[in-house]
Order: sequence, then structure tokens, then C-alpha cells
Amino acid sequence: MKRRIGLLYGGKSAEHEVSLSTAMAVIKAINFDSYEVYPIFISLDGQWHRGTQLMAPVESIEQLQFKVDGNNKPNNITKFLIDENGEEVNFDVIFPLLHGTNGEDGTVQGLLEVLNLPYVGNGVLSSAAGMDKVIMKQLFEIAGLKQVPFVYFIRNEWNSEQDEILSKCEKELSWPMFVKPANLGSSVGISKANNKEELVKAIKFAFQYDRKVLVEQGIIAREIEMAVLGNDNPKVSVAGEIKPNTDFYDYDSKYKDGSTSLIIPAVITPEVETTLKEMAVRAFKILDCSGLVRSDFFVTQDNQVFINEVNTMPGFTPVSMYPLLWQHTNVSYPELIDILIQLAIERHNEKQQLQYNKD
Repeated sequence: MKRRIGLLYGGKSAEHEVSLSTAMAVIKAINFDSYEVYPIFISLDGQWHRGTQLMAPVESIEQLQFKVDGNNKPNNITKFLIDENGEEVNFDVIFPLLHGTNGEDGTVQGLLEVLNLPYVGNGVLSSAAGMDKVIMKQLFEIAGLKQVPFVYFIRNEWNSEQDEILSKCEKELSWPMFVKPANLGSSVGISKANNKEELVKAIKFAFQYDRKVLVEQGIIAREIEMAVLGNDNPKVSVAGEIKPNTDFYDYDSKYKDGSTSLIIPAVITPEVETTLKEMAVRAFKILDCSGLVRSDFFVTQDNQVFINEVNTMPGFTPVSMYPLLWQHTNVSYPELIDILIQLAIERHNEKQQLQYNKD
């Protein structure tokens, strides 16, 4: 029998457009002989819309977006469980293709947990911890994973203690510094600062996207990424290198101007590859991840390895680093979709064995 899959995409997020591209890619690659595929679209203002069953790939992103009537109240989010006749739709798996806030941060995962629906990818804890770069780095610090120095603060602290915060950054870090919203992905809101004036400007820019800001030590290093796949016994792909032709790997270089080179496999020593794999698995387990994670690292000229961050819902189009890493590890894009769906079912089945009473 075919499994009924709900593809959840769009979202109330700065990464809404990235999610649409991901959904388009999955719909083109998923095996319609194995799955009944239902699109579930979340508009930018948070309305949920479930379309009718897709029988084949769509031709354009516009077909994945549902018109929103501005006169209507926001849809009840559980309407995606009801069909046109008012009957409940029993999904075998929900496949969240959401990036950024309100999707990759544990919020949607919490909803799906409450509804007791199997879903692809990471759970509430790992999604939330992976989205908040500060929490993630603090957990990595406790676990002894090597990182570059960082400073963080919230908007209220910045408003009342700006001079003290700037002094702390200059004391504990050196130029250049990278400024990031704590809770966002796809390099949205990130700036490079080479002096105090640029730092202030970068911090104000980052606060447009989050109430918490992270300032990291700049480092001269190669950017190496590894893909992790699995639940309790994760596997790791070959390594890939990011080579942006811009000053750093920002949103435009990721998704718009094609100015970044991806080198797969990365040219690294066996010793560095072993270290990367060990750190990628440790980071995966520290955050209690499941399904998929992309781990990002810095590798210096003298082969020191620093973990930068993990992404619990990485870019997932066929030309994104995560699927490409698996392609070079002999796992095709359609096969990757199948594996992730199976991992979701396995994890859900394990949870159903838990006892919720004292008897």
C-alpha cells in the first residue's frame, strides 16, 4: 500500500521562499508510485491550506502556493487533517520542509507531537536547541567540542549596556567579527564587522531579526560541511567544502547569485576527516537529533578543527550541500527522501512503546 505523505512547506518565516524551493524539489523527486502526496502550505501570515492529492510533480512554485483571502480569519491549523468532505485524513508521515522560525525551531514539531503524527526530521528539543545558536554553542561547550570564542546578549541588555557590551566584544574577540541573529538560518541577518562602527551597525541589523544576538570571532579557515543521517546510529557522509567568492557565505551567495563553489569531496587529510566525523556524530547525539543534520566546521591551515554550528533542517534541494554530500556517498536524492520517511516511522513507532500511566 502507498504511504500517505503530507508535505508541509512555506511558513511564517524569513526563509519562506527557501522552503518553497525545497518543496518544489521534493515534489519533483518523490516516488508517486510509493506515496500519496498531499501539499500543506503555510502562508507568510500563518494561514494553513491543504491541497488535494498530487498525482504527479507540479510545473511551477506558483502551483504550490494557495491564494489567501484577506477577508477570512486565519485557518485553524488542524484543518490540514480534514478532507473536502469533512472527513479526517490519516497521514502516515508529515514531511516538514520548513526553514527558520515557526518551522525549524521546534514549534511545528511540538504541534505534530501533540497530534501524535510521525514526522521527518528532528524533534522538539533538538530543533529548538539547533535553531538557537547560543544554546547550541553552550551545549557544545559543555561537551568539550572546540569552537571559536563568542559573545551574546539580548536587545534589552544592548539598549542599557551598549558601551559595556562593545568593550566586552573588543576584549574577548578580535577583528574581524561576525554578527548573527541567534535564531535564524540561511545566513539571514548576518554581517561581518571590521571595526567598532561596523560592529554597531551589524548588531542593529541583526536585532531586526531576533531579540538575541551572537558575535563570533572571525577566523582564517576553510568552511567544511558534513551530512549526518539516521536516528540512534547515525551515518556520516563525505566532507564538502564551501568556497564563496564573496566576502563570506551570505544569503545571496547561497541562493541567488551562484557565486559559491561547492567542492565534494573536500580535499582534507584522513586525520581531519576522522575528527570531522567524530565531532559531527557527537554534536548529533548531544542535541539528541534524529533524521537529518548538516554539521558545519572551520578547518585552519594547520588542520585545527572548530565546529561552527549544526542545521537541523538544512537546505534540501538537489543542488543543496546536504543532498549533494549524500549523492557523493552513493545515496541519491529520491533514496534520501525514502530513508528519511522510514526513519520518521521508526522513531514514531519507538515512541509509541512508551508508557504514560503508572500501572
